[in-house]
Amino acid sequence: MRKDAGFTLVELMIVMAIIGVLAVVAVPSYISAIKHAREAVLKEDLHTLRAAIDSYTMDKQKAPQSLDDLLQEGYLKSIPEDPMTHSTSTWVTDTSDSMHSLDETEPGVDDVHSGSDEAGSDGQPYNTW
Repeated sequence: MRKDAGFTLVELMIVMAIIGVLAVVAVPSYISAIKHAREAVLKEDLHTLRAAIDSYTMDKQKAPQSLDDLLQEGYLKSIPEDPMTHSTSTWVTDTSDSMHSLDETEPGVDDVHSGSDEAGSDGQPYNTW
């Protein structure tokens, strides 16, 4: 009686098919999880930048003229990297000529957005968040 060791081609093909099905199911979930994580980082970065802009404006009675003003005055240790563009230089600032409080003496940057044109999971472009 001869005992052959190993797997047949059919057994190997079945295992490969099962692995392929699992990969087809897992990869979209993985990509979706990565996108949601990047969106969470973007929301947190926008919140931090906007809070720093508001604090600067209230403390100095004038809006910052650029994000670099926030660094120089110590409101931020560093400008965060935009998680959608992977750059610190792509943040888009909204500059207003009007003043938002009675104490404000000089207009400037009053909001910030991502520099990415991609659409988020909610269907809105990241540069409108």
